[in-house]
Amino acid sequence: MFRPNDVTRSHDFGDGEPVFRTEALSAGPWGRELSALGRSHGFRHCLLARVPKADSPEFSANLILCSWPDELRLAYEAADIYAGSLLVARIKQSVLPLFTQDNLFLGTSGAEARQPLAPLFRQFDLGACLIFSLHDRNQTQYVLVFSGRDDTPDRQEIALLQLSALELLDAGVDALVPRFGPKEKLSAREIECLRWSAAGKSSDEIAIILDISSHTVVSYLKSAMRKLEAVNRMQAVARACRYRLL
Repeated sequence: MFRPNDVTRSHDFGDGEPVFRTEALSAGPWGRELSALGRSHGFRHCLLARVPKADSPEFSANLILCSWPDELRLAYEAADIYAGSLLVARIKQSVLPLFTQDNLFLGTSGAEARQPLAPLFRQFDLGACLIFSLHDRNQTQYVLVFSGRDDTPDRQEIALLQLSALELLDAGVDALVPRFGPKEKLSAREIECLRWSAAGKSSDEIAIILDISSHTVVSYLKSAMRKLEAVNRMQAVARACRYRLL
């Protein structure tokens, strides 16, 4: 029986050949080490991305590392079907690892009709995929996909890969993603205005509740939107919830 305590935290897979065309898509040495983890188990390709949110659904906005051929990656980014893909749907339905021969990167038939990606995936032959749903200590959810191996890994190998990937993620999360939260701290009043806005209150109603002018409420909300890099109140509320400010 597999026991996590049997696994060492040291991952020495060697440098090997570079698998990324750009440093931005390799996440530096950390990314190369994660890809080397997959290669050590017979997987030719590695992809790590955040699970998309409503205010950030794009593949390029969530992609952290990818060893796909550039042509395939760029075409997938342009197709804009990541958020509606079978892969994301599966991740939202279950946290269990999945090994599959099916191409879950594609979406519904309507989405595929907008951008014929299936032939491109067949051309580059990524092969079967081993899919993991991972969370870091900030509760950010990721999808990790090792692909390019045809024989099915057993439960012990899957467990070893998952634990090793989690160890690497925990060690490198601070360098991989921006600091969890807005770049500029929100004031107590800004958070209060956002909280009432999330409850469906208008600026005038918030002004009455907080005993301030509606002009001041609008000013607080605009400041909060700027700090959260949001284009409207709804997006600001969504990001504040994600950052656990509300």
